[in-house]
Amino acid sequence: MGDHLAGAGLLLAVLLTCRPRGFLQGHEVSLSLAQVSEVRWAACSMLRWPAGQAPRMGTFIGVYLPCLQNILGVILFLRLTWIVGVAGVLESFLIVAMCCTCTMLTAISMSAIATNGVVPAGGSYYMISRSLGPEFGGAVGLCFYLGTTFAGAMYILGTIEIFLTYISPGATIFQAEAVGGEAAAMLHNMRVYGTCTLVLMALVVFVGVKYVNKLALVFLACVVLSILAIYAGVIKSAFDPPDIPVCLLGNRTLSRRSFDVCIKARVVQNGSATSALWGLFCNGSLPSATCDEYFTQNNVTEIQGIPGAASGVFLENLWSAYAQAGAFVEKEGVPSVPVAEESRAGALPYVLTDIAASFTLLVGIYFPSVTGIMAGSNRSGDLRDAQKSIPTGTILAIVTTSFIYLSCIVLFGACIEGVVLRDKFGEALQGNLVIGMLAWPSPWVIVIGSFFSTCGAGLQSLTGAPRLLQAIARDGIIPFLQVFGHGKANGEPTWALLLTVLICETGILIASLDSVAPILSMFFLMCYLFVNLACAVQTLLRTPNWRPRFKYYHWTLSFLGMSLCLALMFICSWYYALSAMLIASCIYKYIEYRGAEKEWGDGIRGLSLNAARYALLRVEHGPPHTKNWRPQVLVMLNLDTEQAVKHPRLLSFTSQLKAGKGLTIVGSVLEGTYLDKHLEAEQAEENIRSLMSAEKTKGFCQLVVSFSLRDGMSHLIQSAGLGGLKHNTVLMAWPASWKQEDNPFSWKNFVDTVRDTTAAHQALLVAKNIDAFPQNQERFSGGHIDVWWIVHDGGMLMLLPFLLCQHKVWRKCRMRIFTVAQVDDNSIQMKKDLQMFLYHLRISAEVEVVEMVENDISAFTYERTLMMEQRSQMLKQMQLSKNEQEREAQLIHDRNTASHTTAAARTQAPPTPDKVQMTWTREKLIAEKHRNKDASLSGFKDLFSMKPEWGNLDQSNVRRMHTAVKLNGVVLSKSQDAQLVLLNMPGPPKNRQGDENYMEFLEVLTEGLNRVLLVRGGGREVITIYS
Repeated sequence: MGDHLAGAGLLLAVLLTCRPRGFLQGHEVSLSLAQVSEVRWAACSMLRWPAGQAPRMGTFIGVYLPCLQNILGVILFLRLTWIVGVAGVLESFLIVAMCCTCTMLTAISMSAIATNGVVPAGGSYYMISRSLGPEFGGAVGLCFYLGTTFAGAMYILGTIEIFLTYISPGATIFQAEAVGGEAAAMLHNMRVYGTCTLVLMALVVFVGVKYVNKLALVFLACVVLSILAIYAGVIKSAFDPPDIPVCLLGNRTLSRRSFDVCIKARVVQNGSATSALWGLFCNGSLPSATCDEYFTQNNVTEIQGIPGAASGVFLENLWSAYAQAGAFVEKEGVPSVPVAEESRAGALPYVLTDIAASFTLLVGIYFPSVTGIMAGSNRSGDLRDAQKSIPTGTILAIVTTSFIYLSCIVLFGACIEGVVLRDKFGEALQGNLVIGMLAWPSPWVIVIGSFFSTCGAGLQSLTGAPRLLQAIARDGIIPFLQVFGHGKANGEPTWALLLTVLICETGILIASLDSVAPILSMFFLMCYLFVNLACAVQTLLRTPNWRPRFKYYHWTLSFLGMSLCLALMFICSWYYALSAMLIASCIYKYIEYRGAEKEWGDGIRGLSLNAARYALLRVEHGPPHTKNWRPQVLVMLNLDTEQAVKHPRLLSFTSQLKAGKGLTIVGSVLEGTYLDKHLEAEQAEENIRSLMSAEKTKGFCQLVVSFSLRDGMSHLIQSAGLGGLKHNTVLMAWPASWKQEDNPFSWKNFVDTVRDTTAAHQALLVAKNIDAFPQNQERFSGGHIDVWWIVHDGGMLMLLPFLLCQHKVWRKCRMRIFTVAQVDDNSIQMKKDLQMFLYHLRISAEVEVVEMVENDISAFTYERTLMMEQRSQMLKQMQLSKNEQEREAQLIHDRNTASHTTAAARTQAPPTPDKVQMTWTREKLIAEKHRNKDASLSGFKDLFSMKPEWGNLDQSNVRRMHTAVKLNGVVLSKSQDAQLVLLNMPGPPKNRQGDENYMEFLEVLTEGLNRVLLVRGGGREVITIYS
């Protein structure tokens, strides 16, 4: 919001500067000269940086060095030599190349996003959330936060490992109580020292974060000096290799922590004396003592641990040497006499592998060493030209560090003996850091430099992670995180720091650097994956706002980077990858359902619009097949004078009928002109949307302002929806006060709306006593849904109760179907046929046939109509098809039978299905016409129109009322206690003079029933027996 205000203020100031007088003439705005000056000052001040905070950092200081410091770190000093020794030069080269390629492709995508406008605080989280939306942004932002937090734990563990292993081994608190317990004791020491270090660092960050930033260059200098010392040591080893002997027993490497001289016995004046090594392998210091069999059978030899770049050891280190946990570190090519299986190997001074190594494990351990490419984008607010510095500095830093890592792999393989490379903790070198022994002028340059660099990296993680969490919390997309948006008066994230420390402590309690590294690899890879996805989506959508200044990107590179990130996740650890995806998915769904809605113009919304457009174009061609038909409902709501909804239960009933599936359009009409009523229309639309949200009705709101309610409802019926996504059913409430003259929604509007739906071939549902319908929170514990199936209406009466019973409100209700038969009908056969029909429809319902005298039903709306005959013929067809054993696919064609009827019939007849099994067909129509040769021409037209003359004869009206009363009595006797009654709704009369009689007929027909749903089909089949 602040960015928009700043832009508006600047534009206004510029315009006012150009034309201070006359610019706003003719408009209802006036500004004094003082106000103009104030606006100019405000606009300029918005663009001016605060005093003392001018962005003066360039590419080198602002981006290149921070990225360098974040990328080079603990893995380089503590694990890279071991990775080269275990995986070999070739596979190590492949691991580093894959990880560096991944970060390079991600950096290209990030550069495109970062140069597509200003990136404020939040870095990668801001880029992803504004590109992919709040759901993805929140999920990936939290993943990045967790990755940064676990990175802090990894750096602290690296710091403690350097301190306890290489600087002060005697400072350990826990000692090994039994043979082989050194590893467990070390883990306990790591937990204690790590926790203390974490608390100390958290206090430093809480009290003086400015000192952390000032010390950043000092820590970086330590890293640079350490790397220079490594290269200097490599160059020196080429012509003057250091004298670093490694003791071998047979082909097994020995740990020199407990002895100095690599001999079994030494010569003295009176003979020979055993050495310290003898005492380790034998049960005494005398030459006659019993010794280990392997020690007895094999000789002790010494080799140079760092023979130098010219020694030719490179060829020996090309290939991998993976081993199981507890295996001996052995040198190939040295003679060794094998012995029987040894039980005391763990108690003897051998160098053993501590974990089972594999290619995938090494990828997970190494990948954190290439993270940190976001350091430049996180500082975009402090850069002189962020859109130039971020791509240049980040890519140069990745190129530099990639060269350092790749060259170090080759140089380590060329200079250091393989058994020393595989010695993770330098036990063969008397407990010295392997990479330190290669460095020049002293190993302490590497030890001290790596110690301070890991300390600095840990402090930087504890500084950056809380601020990232604070940025996410202040966005308000995750409600339960909002408390972490608060902090001290100066904005420092106190609560976020506390949570970061607690999460970081879980990583420290793991206590193993090799176990923590793959965890944070997952979170960083997840973040990088979505950075690539964001760039690919924006590029493919070609949104007008996608105009990055960085031009060297392509969607294929982003897609390749995304695929590589996903592959690396599963290469590192498939179960960690699935866990990270599950965490991200849970956060995504939580934000989607509970989070605050944000409109950031993100790419996912654009992708949704493109997908919607594609889907709409696909469904544009023709009506859906009967198997795909479902009620796409237009709900007609009435509003009161306060623009509130009169019958909110209509939306409850809609959600129960739809269960979130298909299309729902909630429409309403305001009477007047749009210019006069646009504010009221906005208020009414807001009220409807709020009610839709409360009733959990998923759909669209469409409000029309029209001169009359009648025209507005007609417009909605005609034009609601878009393309193939249009409604096929109209749901409205029965006008309970239709007899009152002052009722704005008069009975004339209702009858005309019925006519409109008939003309549009849309189904109509009229809910009577809608306020008595259940809310979504209610649950019926039993009861019936009764269907009075007087005519076949395409199956609407069968389908609607089935859909309702899918909802929790109606789930325990049972369905009953009543059909009316005349005295001369075969009621028993009719019941069997209907039961068979329901069986084929896969609908469970009780069937009951109600017999009525012909005089009682002859005046009903459907007297001698095609629809009445169609129902009887359809039931007969059940028996016919069973006898003939014929089953043909049901093809529904919604078209009128223009080839064999008059123009009048063509405009009013319903669409007739062609070649439809068990429904009315053209052949049956001709047969019925020949069977009723005595029917008059007017009667034949009546048969097609389904609209008898309600207003012609008073005697006819009396007969119809008699029919309504009789039928109502039968319905009441059977369904008075039903939870819902569904009835066929007769069509309105052709003569408008009979409209009031029509309303009276419907009133009498449904009198005394609690909940009634009048159903009028749309003239097509909506249910089928075929799969």
